[in-house]
Amino acid sequence: MTQQPQQEPSANLSLRTICMIAYALFALGFVTTGVFTFATLAAIIMVYVKRPEAAGTLYATHFDWMISTFLWALLWLALSFLTMGILIGWLGLIATVVWVLYRLIKGFFAVLEGKPIGIGP
Repeated sequence: MTQQPQQEPSANLSLRTICMIAYALFALGFVTTGVFTFATLAAIIMVYVKRPEAAGTLYATHFDWMISTFLWALLWLALSFLTMGILIGWLGLIATVVWVLYRLIKGFFAVLEGKPIGIGP
């Protein structure tokens, strides 16, 4: 009698796990203010690599959300650091940190609820 091979977990389950790991790595790198920058970079690389596989799923919206968050945060952090000398940079830095944390938390909870992000109200 031959054994039936175990079924592979569905692609959506694996994408969900990847998405949650990416959010966690992104947050780890961001919250540690650069000490674990490699974690944020690893999250973004992972998202870029898995992006084609996620096309057409709700996780594609999360991957786009993380990439967008990363790129806009890079821009605003760079501008904030450039304007530190005139003190307005501190306001930009605080606003960027709050904005990124908001997007990471909102995205992570949306993954937990199984909802897409960034689309509609």
